[in-house]
Amino acid sequence: MNVTVETLAPCKKLVRIEVDAAAVDAAFEEVGKKFVRQVSIPGFRPGKAPKAMVLRRYESGIQEEVKKKLLPDSYSQAVKDQNLKVIGYPDIEEIQFGKGQSLQFAATIETAPEFELPEYKGLPVKRESKQVTDEDVEKALTTLRERVAKFETVTRPAQDGDVVVVNYKGTSDGKPLTELAPTAKGITEKENFWIAVDPKAFIPGFGPQLAGASAGDKREVNIEFPADFVQGSLSGKKAVYAVEVVEVKERILPDEDDALAKQYGADTLDKLKEGIRNDLTNELNMRQKRSVREQITKGLLDKVTCDLPEGLISNETREIVYSIVNENQRRGVPQETIEAQKNEIFSNATITARERVKASFVFGRIAEKESLKVEQADLIQRIQMMAMQYEMPADKLAKDLQANNRINAVAEQVLHEKVLELLESTANFEDVAA
Repeated sequence: MNVTVETLAPCKKLVRIEVDAAAVDAAFEEVGKKFVRQVSIPGFRPGKAPKAMVLRRYESGIQEEVKKKLLPDSYSQAVKDQNLKVIGYPDIEEIQFGKGQSLQFAATIETAPEFELPEYKGLPVKRESKQVTDEDVEKALTTLRERVAKFETVTRPAQDGDVVVVNYKGTSDGKPLTELAPTAKGITEKENFWIAVDPKAFIPGFGPQLAGASAGDKREVNIEFPADFVQGSLSGKKAVYAVEVVEVKERILPDEDDALAKQYGADTLDKLKEGIRNDLTNELNMRQKRSVREQITKGLLDKVTCDLPEGLISNETREIVYSIVNENQRRGVPQETIEAQKNEIFSNATITARERVKASFVFGRIAEKESLKVEQADLIQRIQMMAMQYEMPADKLAKDLQANNRINAVAEQVLHEKVLELLESTANFEDVAA
């Protein structure tokens, strides 16, 4: 067998393979004998039909069987002989095939990148020295009180912290906003809409212009939509809203007492505060851990310069875009908004895809060097955790993952987790002020 390898691009090669005619004829002879033994022809007992008749009648089937035997076998042998680290599946082009002649075909493949593995232990990491304070607990408690607040109608003018019930219609350059954004009814016009007298409420800058308004008042509210506004057709535009005030409501927060605690499933206020502190501590620890791992990953990848398989990047980009679009649709973002931002979404997804693909190769090399492996128990534990997150039975999730060929992806996640644990345990930490 003759094999030549041609580099088409970084991480992309063309492998030309030729199997000599003698080997091809031997394969035809072997397959032909199998057909003679197995096929049934009317008038003959199984395996007793004349060989020439079988070969003539089943010529095309025999050719396909020979091809199925020779192509994968010779391709696998060529990859092994040339020590090629192939990624994904080859694109096979048949050039010559037939009895009495050599088999010639070409395989276009992508290969793993070549790079020197840098020193990955002792990576510098800055870690914030921060603890959950009493003030943090009180802020969180205030948020919980606001969630169960009551609203009472008042006759005085609106002030900070109040909610104003309004009817409104918006225009931009004299045109109704309904023409510019016909699908965004809540943004363009609404009746009996509650808006807090707060700079961040509704459209930025809208709420504060309602301060001092009373029931029955009519006001003109001027705003400028942010450049990154979720409704793309309104991004950066100036608008004027004709607003009619229906009611002014005062927010009444519940007292900090055991009754409040019971609304959140705690026996006493002290127990509620203890639970808040634990939650904030867990959140802080997760945030610090995420920051540490981001620094470790970036520090490691910055040390590696290599080309990457474009096919893998394209596949990863498609998955990321699909995930982003699905998430936006789940959140109710209009299709036209997603369409308007498609170039930005694709650009950002490509950057993320390159980082993920690069990390996958670097982490894989570290795992190989450190003999890190994913055991069956590791995989079961990860699937159980995912099942809890998705609120579905673990066995059903496992079957779904297998049906969609996602088990290997989960195993890779577990392996990367082990690599990150190793890198974290050997990192050089510097504690810094928050």
